Amino acid sequence: MKNFSLLCLTGALLVALPRWSDAQGNREAAKLTRDGAEAIKNKEWDRAVELFRKATELDRKNAPGLSAALQQRATAYETQQPPQYQKAIEDFTEALDTTPDDQGIYERRAYAEMRLNDYERALADYSELIKRKPKEVRYYLYRSYIYELRAAAADGIADCDKVLQLQPGNAEAKARKQRLEAQAQQAAASVTPAGPIPAPSQTAAPPKKP
Repeated sequence: MKNFSLLCLTGALLVALPRWSDAQGNREAAKLTRDGAEAIKNKEWDRAVELFRKATELDRKNAPGLSAALQQRATAYETQQPPQYQKAIEDFTEALDTTPDDQGIYERRAYAEMRLNDYERALADYSELIKRKPKEVRYYLYRSYIYELRAAAADGIADCDKVLQLQPGNAEAKARKQRLEAQAQQAAASVTPAGPIPAPSQTAAPPKKP
């Protein structure tokens, strides 16, 4: 997953601020946007989200700012103790509604869904990412991992084959394909698979938090 640091998001937001606000000629939206950016700098996530939401209601040009604020609040939810992944998912979902072409949000939401063992939704997000970036190996690996957990051997093998088509020497895909083939054989023989399913390696693990 792409890592979005607080510094990068805030910096991008401040750099783009004139384009989102002052240039639009909407003084109220411009002020809300400036106040929202200041709230982000102060880590006042709830205030920042509400300010950008109001600015976006006045002028859709402020949508990227709202999306950035939502993503940063979602990150704050994820890093709380205990983490609040469901709230993070809700913010990522609103961020996607606001900026639907931001593929990175799908990755970040899928991470939170995986942490909640909500594999059905994570599967949908990785499938959407594959549709958008069909040559991105890690998305097939993440999805094949979920298929393995769900004992969907045929689908998992298909994803591993796709990885090996793109990267013939990928060790992770080779190992998972062997396990999935064994899983399929056991299912055919009505034998319950034994032992835990190894998670993807460091290079193919679910995306880390930013």
